[in-house]
Amino acid sequence: MLTFPPETDPGPALGSGSVEPAPFSVPALMRNPTSIRSWPTGFVDRTLTASAAAPRGSAMGRALESPPMSRKFLVTAALPYSNGRLHVGHIAGAYLPADIYVRYLRSRGDDVRFICGSDDNGVAIEISARKEGTTPQELCTRYHKRQAADFEGLGIHFDIYGGTHQPEYVALHTKLSQDFFRTIHSNGHFVKRTTEQLYDAQAKKFLPDRYVTGTCYHKKDDGTPCGNPQALGDQCEQCGNSIDPLKLINPVSALTGATPEQRNTTHWYLRLDQFQGMLADWFSLTSLDWRPIVTNFALGSIKTGLPERAMTRDLEWGVPVPLDDPDAAGKVLYVWFDAPIGYVSFTAALCQKLDGDWEQYKDWWRNPDCKIVHFIGEDNIVFHALIWPAMLLGTQFTADEVASRGSSFTRPKAAGHYQLPSNVVANAFLNIKFPGKEEEKISKSRGTAVWIEDYLQSFDPDPLRYYLTINAPESQRTFWSFEDFVERNNGELIAALGNFVNRWQKIVTDDFDRRVPPFDAADDTDRALLAMLAALPEKVGEEIEAARFKSALGRVMEAFRACNRYIDGRAPWTTRKTDAARTAATIHTCIQAVRTLGVLLAPFLPFAAEKIRVSMNVPADQWTWPRATEPLPVGHALGPAPQVLFKKLDLSEWQIANNE
Repeated sequence: MLTFPPETDPGPALGSGSVEPAPFSVPALMRNPTSIRSWPTGFVDRTLTASAAAPRGSAMGRALESPPMSRKFLVTAALPYSNGRLHVGHIAGAYLPADIYVRYLRSRGDDVRFICGSDDNGVAIEISARKEGTTPQELCTRYHKRQAADFEGLGIHFDIYGGTHQPEYVALHTKLSQDFFRTIHSNGHFVKRTTEQLYDAQAKKFLPDRYVTGTCYHKKDDGTPCGNPQALGDQCEQCGNSIDPLKLINPVSALTGATPEQRNTTHWYLRLDQFQGMLADWFSLTSLDWRPIVTNFALGSIKTGLPERAMTRDLEWGVPVPLDDPDAAGKVLYVWFDAPIGYVSFTAALCQKLDGDWEQYKDWWRNPDCKIVHFIGEDNIVFHALIWPAMLLGTQFTADEVASRGSSFTRPKAAGHYQLPSNVVANAFLNIKFPGKEEEKISKSRGTAVWIEDYLQSFDPDPLRYYLTINAPESQRTFWSFEDFVERNNGELIAALGNFVNRWQKIVTDDFDRRVPPFDAADDTDRALLAMLAALPEKVGEEIEAARFKSALGRVMEAFRACNRYIDGRAPWTTRKTDAARTAATIHTCIQAVRTLGVLLAPFLPFAAEKIRVSMNVPADQWTWPRATEPLPVGHALGPAPQVLFKKLDLSEWQIANNE
């Protein structure tokens, strides 16, 4: 078994100013006594085969034997409300995990569409516009642009970033949303009901659920009251349960602050209870490898019974209800009815741009060979794991057909129908802990947040991507800690990753003219490290495929630590004075390690990985997952030494948690 000395001293960080190795020339004991500086471009040691050009005795290059089959994916990230700035909780919840997943799939060679956009409709937009003294259209257009800039600054690149009420997308989105509603309505899944709803007598207006706040009436798992005093009229963010606004304790109108009264109004309710059996069967067939945070909530909700849910609202801003019924006048679709349809309408808009035919979206949404994966936050589980699948089923089956099937979802995956998600990946909430204070919930209203706009004005994106992944709330809530963020940047990104990439750079420059040196003096220790790295792409890939991004990145970082232990034991800054062949094999091994790890790092830290790729002088089309262990041949000319990958941070630099 390969063993390394304890990681007690990182050793000289060559090229970083800590130790300056003595000048030295290649002695005659090397197999090829020709000066390294005289090697022609493209020189390959004749001990290597022309086909693989792999280090002799190495395990590298095996990943090339059977390139993976290309698959088809449609990946979505939850639509952020275009009524405010983005903070680290948003990014950790849905957008960074989705970007990591998409980058991996593309590196692997899969056919992927990455869809997102702003959620511009509904009560939240109206309320924010009222508070800011502007129109809903101006508000959502302004924040749409700011959010898009935040995503771009973090390296989160969607194929399309649409908007449900942005001028470029609103017509197509409205059409498809109304088509959905009509189809589900004609299939018999809506029931028209006149019910009591909260009414603000001062504003002379019915109050949609999000215009009401109050104390949550639900109980926790231990039987104690949830008691969240800021529960919204449709959902409690603290316990995650759906809310009946009429049951809220001490309800308050968001318009006037008055206590609302109850009056009759008419709405259309989706019969979620009709789909309980099919949804339960679908979960049993599909969700075996889903995160427990999703399956536990969804199956628990199905077990207790899915209630009818109103899918229309008394509201001015949104998609008009498409029914020839006087009771539908002045009503719009519930925002959580039309929001997930945004994934479809944005896909259609992308197809129009790329193919000239928006109806090509069906090749992604109605194709059983395309896997649909949704990335969301904890508070959106009910919509993506229950309501949205029920809507998709409702476009395909009539109420009678659903009733005749009972609890049977098993059926041929027929083309031409909307396909249900292959996975719904949700993260729990990310809280925040300010220096010297207790952990608390991230809050827009209280300003307890790290805003992405502010962060990007002073800091690089990769440290944030790293911290939000390695500290991701994949199974339970975690928190952002300023101290921990700084410690991980300095103690992990710099000390482990950046240190290994840089500490041999001066030797390869001074002694080998920035070319890959021979591997002739390699021994079992060198080959064992390369064999470990050869197996790593498959292992990291398996973790990413299972949406275990924290574990996947942890494997890559542990490999960097192993490489640091390797170079500590080899000490090329010492052997270069006495054993050039040994030094050449060490530097050769380090180069191959960075070539592999740079590819595996790319989904997580794309900016640092790109600097590494340039320093390795590898074309972008060869910087892919299947070629991650393809070795650089002896004599390959490296690029310039990489720029500083990560800057050291100090806690006193933090001035980014501004009140909004």
